[in-house]
Amino acid sequence: MKIKYFQDTDTLYIEFRETETAETRDLDEDTLLDIDKEGNIRSITVEHARERTNIPQFSFEQIAA
Repeated sequence: MKIKYFQDTDTLYIEFRETETAETRDLDEDTLLDIDKEGNIRSITVEHARERTNIPQFSFEQIAA
């Protein structure tokens, strides 16, 4: 998984899989969901990310199974 924040455009990009996008769905006017050919979520793009998320407080935690 890759998470990128583009400060110049205030865009948050979260990539779950490095596959080709088969379909892009608009969840709302500022959120895009990319789906691969097998129906899996490939990535999410969030525009106006600072307003819509808590980017400065981002943390990641992986829980062991």
